[in-house]
This record gives sequence, structure tokens and C-alpha cells, in this order.
Amino acid sequence: MTIRRPLRVLLVDDGAADRELAREVFDQHKTHVVIDTCASGARALAFLQQPDTVLPDVILLDLNMPGMSGFDVLNALKSDARLDRIPVVILSSSTHPQDVERAYSLHASSFMTKQLDFGSFVQQIDAFVTFWLHVRTTSSPF
Repeated sequence: MTIRRPLRVLLVDDGAADRELAREVFDQHKTHVVIDTCASGARALAFLQQPDTVLPDVILLDLNMPGMSGFDVLNALKSDARLDRIPVVILSSSTHPQDVERAYSLHASSFMTKQLDFGSFVQQIDAFVTFWLHVRTTSSPF
């Protein structure tokens, strides 16, 4: 049996409460998931460019952030040959069809609308973890 390494997730969200809530939910998966968080798009890009950073298997990205929006971050990621293959899942409170369309036009892998109540959010993250644990490759190029 092959022992798989933990799923590496980078969460990019400017909301401290949202990051803490997500961390709490991801902690329920700590034997299978390693999560890093960044409070801004600029910080996330700087983090990913550090030579000692282990690149994530998937990035969870908020859209509505001051300064550099999630769209700006997504565009920067997909324009960088070292980072462009990392799947990016939008996790946003937006339900606007034009936001969904724009995210996919910038090559987001998926778009999830943040669940507002804690129980539903836990289920959403559980489903996210289960999905990405099963679809990522064991020999990730990252």
C-alpha cells in the first residue's frame, strides 16, 4: 500500500474570521491536509514565489479582497509558468453569474459559493477535501 503525502492547500482570504473558521474546519482533516493561509493576494503570490515554499496541490481563493482582487491573483497565477498548473478553486460569497463566468474565463478549476451557516460550511469543506484527496496525482510536479 502506498502512503500518500498530505494534501497541501493554500487559502487566500482577507477576512480574519473566515480564515480562522476555515482553519478550524480543516483541522478536522489534519492527518490528511496541510493548510497555509494568506490574508491578501499580494502576500499569497509572494509566499508562492519563495524558493523554500512547498507549492500547494490546490489553492482556495476569495474574490473580494482589497488591493489585489481574487481575479487579479488568478490572472497572475495563470500567467506564471511555475504556478499555472496549480488548480485554483474560487471560494466566494458572490453568487453573481458574471463573477462565475469571469473566474472560469481566467481558468479557475471550480467556483464554490461560501456556505453561510457553520454546519453547511463544514460539509462544503469535507466535500472539497474528499474530492481533492482523490483527484490529485501522487507524483505532483509541484
